[in-house]
Parts: sequence; structure tokens; C-alpha cells
Amino acid sequence: MEVEKMDENEWKYHGEGNQSLVVSHCQRCVVLRFLKSPPNQNKTPEEILHHLQNIVDFGKHVMKQFFGENYVHHGEIIQLPLDFVRQLCLKIQPERPECRCDKDMDTLSGYAMCLPNLTRLQPFRFAEHRPILCIEIKPKCGFIPFSSHVSQEIKHKVCRYCMHQHLKVANGKWKRPSKYCPLDLFSGNKQRMHFALKSLLQEAQNNLKIFKNGELIYGCKDDQDCVSDWNELARHLKPFFFPSNGLVSGPHCTRTIVKELIHVITMALLSSTDTCRAGDMKTVPISQGRSYCEASAFNKELVRNGKHKLESSGLPRGCLLYKTLQAQMLDMLDIEGLYPLYSRVEQYLEEFPEERSTLQIDGPYNEAFYEKLLDLSLEDDGTVAFALTKVQQYRIAMTAKDCSIMIALSPCLQDECSEQRPVVLTSKSRFTFSVSVLDLDLKPYESIPHQYKLDGEIVNYYMKNVQAKEDPVMSNLFKENEDCTLVLHKV
Repeated sequence: MEVEKMDENEWKYHGEGNQSLVVSHCQRCVVLRFLKSPPNQNKTPEEILHHLQNIVDFGKHVMKQFFGENYVHHGEIIQLPLDFVRQLCLKIQPERPECRCDKDMDTLSGYAMCLPNLTRLQPFRFAEHRPILCIEIKPKCGFIPFSSHVSQEIKHKVCRYCMHQHLKVANGKWKRPSKYCPLDLFSGNKQRMHFALKSLLQEAQNNLKIFKNGELIYGCKDDQDCVSDWNELARHLKPFFFPSNGLVSGPHCTRTIVKELIHVITMALLSSTDTCRAGDMKTVPISQGRSYCEASAFNKELVRNGKHKLESSGLPRGCLLYKTLQAQMLDMLDIEGLYPLYSRVEQYLEEFPEERSTLQIDGPYNEAFYEKLLDLSLEDDGTVAFALTKVQQYRIAMTAKDCSIMIALSPCLQDECSEQRPVVLTSKSRFTFSVSVLDLDLKPYESIPHQYKLDGEIVNYYMKNVQAKEDPVMSNLFKENEDCTLVLHKV
């Protein structure tokens, strides 16, 4: 791709995170990702290149092993003319949210990552004239901690996401808590999954976005109060699900379209487009754990209906949700069990700072780094090697807990849909689709103390302000435990 020959006006602001800013091309199915840094703290071009290379290598050599070849798109590093980068920065600056402008886009190195635009079908070999619908979901952590290091019993009953919701509302990040619970989505039970997706649509926060032809049409652009306008969403979606326009307008039409959307998302999430067979996987039993969260609104609905049995159908091994959950479950000790091991590594580095590169804390993220992650032993022999392995596994787990899943859909006629592409059916339409994962940057080693502190704040706030007000009967409703397994496999 000859970027230097493209006008900066052909690119548009696409979004950004804490460390990077993304622009997408108006015609081509690519995005450019630039690193950001606080004012007057710009890194050298060599440091920028090294950082970007680490991101590419981590996706290529580590996360592809967990998620599979078809789901991870690691991209490549390119060098751009500095004048092009500066002009592009000037163009997109007015579009950036004010709360993101505390960091500047890198305009000095000329390096960027070139990635496929995951709001489009992957791999990109489909006619561009077809309309494309894309749903981005940030599913968050899909299991309850099973570690014996957990000090508060509430953590064995209520998931991190549901507890954190209350603290976020108290801190003013959101105006109301969401009814979404990740354990419902990861259950594999279609009824629970439908409830979870409906809850995300009702209160999207930053966990759900919908794009049409690459443009955001639903979901928060940033941390703010989102007004869920299902009628407006239905207007956008109606041509996709009812192309003949035979459905009348009104509340019934909106509910029907939303129901169809939820069905399509569920079927895509449960699909497998990976070539790895279940027989090639190595299954390692971890512990006994529950597959439900007592704070889930779905659970409470069951209680109100006089039911006490919560079913979990399980996820197909090849689907992306399953792979995401297995990577998340590398957090085998919980942050409470992990933090002392982090302190052990820190103490060692204070004595031998020159060993930091040998321990591969900051890379390189290569095959050797991945191989060390396969040691699932929980028997602490007191060594730095054991502590470091658990720390690195925790970082992988945290990355998987914060990733996003992209489901791109395009309508197709029966005689147009290739056998090489998966297809999902609705009552009036059929879609070819692709499922991808993004936001797979390895979580920083230095963020572990913050995670430890935040965990305490979340749990303490919930216990003091929420649990005390809950009906005590709720905590005794579900007794049976179910198996949790961790699967590691090489693709």
C-alpha cells in the first residue's frame, strides 16, 4: 500500500485507546495505528519502532496461538512521510474527544501499524458494493475466580464486572449500572446469551458498538451517558433484516429487528471458523468453579419466576468465546495470589536490574516467550522463575479480559454465498460473516499494583454499599458447582 501517494483527506478519525490512535481509509479496507504519548514526553523513533514491533510480535507469536490464525490480525509496521503524518494529525485533531487530547499522536517517527479494518469482512475478498454491518463487543471476564487465595467470599459468588459496575456509577463514569453479566454471554446457553446481548443493547457503555459501512451508528463514542434509541437503530438495520420492506413500522417492528440482530450475533459467536480440531487440543483440569454470577439480572429474573436452576450449555471449542475464556483463565491465582509473586520478581529486579531483558518482561515476544506460558503448575517452589511465569500468564489473561470481538456481516443471496464463507440465517435474510478479535496489546507489567489496588476498591465498595442491601436469600440460591477447564493448544 503506497500511503505516501494518498491524500490525508482520504483518511478519517476512527477511534483511540490509552496508548494509540487509529485512522481508517475512506475507500480501502485498512487502518493506520499511531502511538500516543503525553506532551513533551515523546519517544525516539527507535523506541517507537521497538514498541510497535513488540505489539506485532506479541499478536503473531503469542495471541495467535491462543485464539487461532483466523481470528487474530497482527498487521505490519510501515514508515510514512513525516509531512503526511503531520497533515493527517491536523485533519483529525478536531474530531478527537476532549478527554483523549491529554496525549499527542506521534508525528515525529513516521512509524505506524497498518492493519485490516475489522469493521469489514475478513479476509477482505468480498465485493465492496455490499453493505457491511459490524458489531463490536467487549465481553470482559467470563468466569468467577476459583483461586484459594481469594480472601473475600463474595468474589466466589459475584463476578468482577457486576461488582465494578456499582463503583463506576458511584464515581460518575456511568449514570446507571448495566444488566449485562459476562458469565451469561460465556455460558453457551442461548437464553442467557440473548439476555446478555439485549442488556448490552440497552446499556451499551463502552462494551458494545455497531457500525454500518464503517461508520458508528450505535454505542458510546466515549465515557458518557448513552441514550439507547432502538427505533433509530431499527431504522438502520431494517434493510439488512427485512430487505423487502414488508414489515410495518412501530414498536413491534423495532422489537422484531432487535431480536433478529441478537439471534445473528449469538449464532456468529457460537460459530467456529478455526481449523484447529478439538482432538489437537490439550485439556488441563483447573478447579471446581461456578458458571453463574449471583448478581446477574438473569439470575434474579429466574428467582422472581420461582426457578432456582441455572443452566449452562457450554461453548463449542472452536468458537472465539471459548478461546477467549481459556486465555482469561490463565489468571489461575487471582490478583490476590498473584501480587506476592509480582513482589518477588520486583525484589529480584531491584537486586539484579540487568536481568530484566533476560526475563523477557519487555519482550521480545517470540516463540520462546509463548512456550514458557504453557507451564500450568501451581506448586510454588519459591523461585523467581515460577513467579515470573505466573506474572506473564496473568498479563495474558488480563489482555484476554479486555479484548474486543468484531462480528462483520454482509447480506448475500443463496446462490451468491460461497462455501468458503460461513453463513448465518434469519427469518428473511442470510448473511456471510467473519469474526475477529482486536485490542490484544499485552497488558503492562507495571499495571499489576494498580490492578491489586483497584480489586480491593471494587470488592470493598460492593460489600459495603450493595451486598448489605441485597436480599440474603439470593446468596443461598445456587449450590451446585460445575467444572472449569483450561485449554492450551498450538494452532
